[in-house]
Amino acid sequence: MASNSNKIDRIFFGIVLSLILIGVVMFISASLGILNKNESKFYAVIFNQLIFGLIGGLVAFYFGLKIPYKFWRQYSLPLFIVSIIATTLVFVPGLGMAHGGSRRWIEFFGVSLQPVEFLKIGFVIYFAAWLSWVKGRVQDFRFTLLPLIVLLGVISAVLIRQPDTKSLILITVTGLVMLFISGTPWKYILGLFLVAVMAFIILALTTPYLRSRINTFINPSANGSTSSYQIQQSLIAVGSGGIAGRGLGQSIQKFNYLPEPQGDSIFAVVGEEVGFIGSAIIVCLYVAFALRGYRIAHYAPDSFSKLFVIGIITIITAQSFMNIASIIGVFPLTGVPLVFMSHGGTALLLDIGLMGIVLNISKFQKKTT
Repeated sequence: MASNSNKIDRIFFGIVLSLILIGVVMFISASLGILNKNESKFYAVIFNQLIFGLIGGLVAFYFGLKIPYKFWRQYSLPLFIVSIIATTLVFVPGLGMAHGGSRRWIEFFGVSLQPVEFLKIGFVIYFAAWLSWVKGRVQDFRFTLLPLIVLLGVISAVLIRQPDTKSLILITVTGLVMLFISGTPWKYILGLFLVAVMAFIILALTTPYLRSRINTFINPSANGSTSSYQIQQSLIAVGSGGIAGRGLGQSIQKFNYLPEPQGDSIFAVVGEEVGFIGSAIIVCLYVAFALRGYRIAHYAPDSFSKLFVIGIITIITAQSFMNIASIIGVFPLTGVPLVFMSHGGTALLLDIGLMGIVLNISKFQKKTT
């Protein structure tokens, strides 16, 4: 039985608030590397992150906290369809924007948006709703495994063209975790996992940019590619930070060395400025975020809210640790941003809004006595 205490999970709120505040400070510090090169771009980046992302995120957080969470279940299919359509807009001439050989952005009134962030959420909401509808038939692969394969097929058709393999991997991993939590038999999950791994291997072997990144991971000094350079400069930044760091704002690598220091390289700036101790604290905050988030899911009032929280916590945690692992050289460079910290107004706005929904669900805990 669920009880409405009207009290959010304060520990989870504190963890999220800490990550956001640290993210704002580190983002501003990392962005100073842009100011040194292009003052107008610096102010544009700050506006996008702090006004559109942070302030917009606080508005989204409020609505996420106030709108009944069952609303998302009721409109899950339309939300997913809209997110798919929005993601295809990157291919529309004059609307879609190309950067670094990829088409992942659209521009509205001077503000760039990354529609895949909506797609991640749309997928989690719809798949959570679907699994909650068929919770009595999870032993039948037609109601669990097959729908996920169809969803991933549709999503793959859109993301591989951009290309955006990293988001596809995150969505696939999240879907498998949600299947596991729903009670789907292990043999189905393991089978789909092996198929997904084989598909990725084939994709990596046939896609030049993926093959290059894997080769760079295996031997970072073997070629002069952009990804090889980024890994080398990131490791220099992290290593030069030592135990306590150079000091906040004192990074050298963010000036003329690190590509996109305010983007997916921001953890390298963190390592250089606040050292091993500061970096370890941030990693511990992400671990605490995951553990407390999964606890909220465990005590969620119904199957939809449980699966929704599982999906959101999984995709954010997986993305964060993919970023950190790639920056310190223990995982191939992915280009995924560090959640709550890296540049990306769309992502920050939506991620903060999602925290409002998770905290909304935390108010309806199952009674444990």
